[in-house]
This record gives sequence, C-alpha cells and structure tokens, in this order.
Amino acid sequence: MRAYQAVLPDLRRFNTTLLAISPEPPDSSLTFKEKNELELEVLSDYDHTVAKSYGVSFRLDDAAREVFVSEFGLDLAKRNAAGSWDLPIPATYLVNQDGRIELAFVDPDYTRRLEPQAILDSLARLGT
Repeated sequence: MRAYQAVLPDLRRFNTTLLAISPEPPDSSLTFKEKNELELEVLSDYDHTVAKSYGVSFRLDDAAREVFVSEFGLDLAKRNAAGSWDLPIPATYLVNQDGRIELAFVDPDYTRRLEPQAILDSLARLGT
C-alpha cells in the first residue's frame, strides 16, 4: 500500500483515483489507513459483494481457520465486517470511466502485488 501511496501524485496527474477495498469494517480500515499514513480511500466490502462479483473471494476451511487462530492469532470472523471466514484474493484493477477493466492483476500469493509502475504505464498507454 505504501508503494501505491508513493505514486498517488502521478495517478492524480492522470486524473485517476486509487481505492482500496477491505472486508473489515470502516473503523478497522480507518485505523489501517491512519497507521500507514495513507491518503487513499479505503472502502469496506461488508459481505464480500465486490470480491464475489470479481470472483476473488474464498472461504477458509477448518484447517486453515485453525492455523490462522493458533499460529497467527487472527480470528477473521471477528475482524471481518460480516463475521465470516471469507477472504479476498489480493487483486488490482484499472477500471476506465465506462466501467471496463483495462488492467487486471490477481495473485493468490498475498506477498505479490502489481507494481505501481505497471499502472502508470497502462495509464500512459491509454492516454488518460
């Protein structure tokens, strides 16, 4: 998120808005935003409606739940706004003003994210 934050001025020059979408409630998202000194908007996807519509939502099975609680101390059902054990797959989309997806990056490995420069390159190519 910090890497995206760093290119916000460049995105603004392309008249582009950066939004983050989280399954956590607004208070948690606000805390995350403040803690990381982020200027971008963080929206709450309460019941995973957005994630499901993009096909990037999945439910953790019992074994994975146990690992999350015992190894990481994370009870997602308490953290998620809907109280579920659903998670979104990290995804980045560049959506034009007509709602058409111009660039999509989806990777189930949460440690790999789309490089901000790829977004800027796509915007330049689109002539936005």
